[in-house]
Amino acid sequence: MRRLAATTAALAAILTVFTPTLGFAARDDRSVPMRFALVGSNPADHCPADCSWLISAYGSITADTPRDFRAFAAGKDLTGATVVLDSDGGSVLGALAFGREIRRLGLATTVGHIEAADAGKGTPLRIDPQADCESMCAFVLLGGVHRHVPAKARVMVHQIWLGDRRDDPTAGSYSAEDLVLVQRDIARLAQYVVDMGVGAGILDLALRIPPWEPMRELNRAELQRLQLVTDTAPSAAIAAVTPGARVMPAALVRDDGSNVGRAGWALLDEMQGTALTRRHPVTVEGEEIGLFDLTFACGSSADNYIVSYSETRARRNGDPATVGEVTLGIASRTLPLTIVPRKSQTVTEADGEIETFASGIVPGELVRALAGGKPRSLVVATSMAHAKAAGEATSIRIGNVGFSRNFPKLAASCERLAGNAVADAGGRIATKLNANSGALAHAEEATPKR
Repeated sequence: MRRLAATTAALAAILTVFTPTLGFAARDDRSVPMRFALVGSNPADHCPADCSWLISAYGSITADTPRDFRAFAAGKDLTGATVVLDSDGGSVLGALAFGREIRRLGLATTVGHIEAADAGKGTPLRIDPQADCESMCAFVLLGGVHRHVPAKARVMVHQIWLGDRRDDPTAGSYSAEDLVLVQRDIARLAQYVVDMGVGAGILDLALRIPPWEPMRELNRAELQRLQLVTDTAPSAAIAAVTPGARVMPAALVRDDGSNVGRAGWALLDEMQGTALTRRHPVTVEGEEIGLFDLTFACGSSADNYIVSYSETRARRNGDPATVGEVTLGIASRTLPLTIVPRKSQTVTEADGEIETFASGIVPGELVRALAGGKPRSLVVATSMAHAKAAGEATSIRIGNVGFSRNFPKLAASCERLAGNAVADAGGRIATKLNANSGALAHAEEATPKR
């Protein structure tokens, strides 16, 4: 505890850089491979016995991170040092090996971002506690013999997944070898948490969150219960807390067995017109509670599209609340959809289901962005109409597999419809003008000439 107190004090101190190995990365450059720098809380060119060394660890964890860290630490006396983590995660095997190196050296861990001094602005070197430790970074945090998470820092977790299929996981195809790879890594994670001396709670929670849901931020009680922090001993009450039991729905949501739109965006070419549709499960922390269809169809002009959202979900925990809001996020824009009141949206004891239909207009530029060549995604979010059901809010990320391939057909169909509409409108105007001209000529003939 004395060492941890010294670490906490060091976080608030004015710091000076000592032998930065790879230097500080820009704050908005978290995608770069992780870099390390050694920082001391004393302005001298060495760290006396009463100061604490801090190691800045910023960036993505790669397969090379453990090797880079060993090279960084070689020849340095890091006794009592603390690794300051600010990372969006990365390689599973790289993170586990990095965490083991931290434990082997007897280092502490915390979450934060060390910001370099700016002599021109007179800004001193400091640690910003508003930092994130995401995904596999949470397991690196466990490597510390002492672990501290500032109140303003965030630790977030989710399932591990194959990196090349994370952008649109439900549209990907998976071989037996892929499943073996994932299961092997889960087994390694399980062994790692045992070796770090903590329970399997952190792994259990992470494996609930599928890649299409937002990462799960851990609250203070969870950080303590799951032993990601050691600075506060968990009370008996907190230690006794178990994950909330989930009440199974009274009835399963309907599934017609159709595979249309399940493996990517599919083109529908029916009597009503051409459309692009996608079917996706509705989940809350990985538990499937329903299904929804998201469909793009032609709008009133060639430069906008109608989007419709149709969802069926199970009534959970005995709450008859209905969906009160549906939003669509594309290219940093959030578009609210209008929920169409339907009699079936009232939940009954008999069916135990909630049906929701919503629609809206999406500018063509946003739809074309989704059809871009690079992997892109959109986010469908819902919230319940009653505050007491706020825990059933959902946020689902969907990739664009199949969208780029099929969008040109939808766009061409919409252009034809717009052209036909213009032609029809022109025909109606011409007919009206001809009728008016005929009436005018008839009137002129009927008018007596002077």
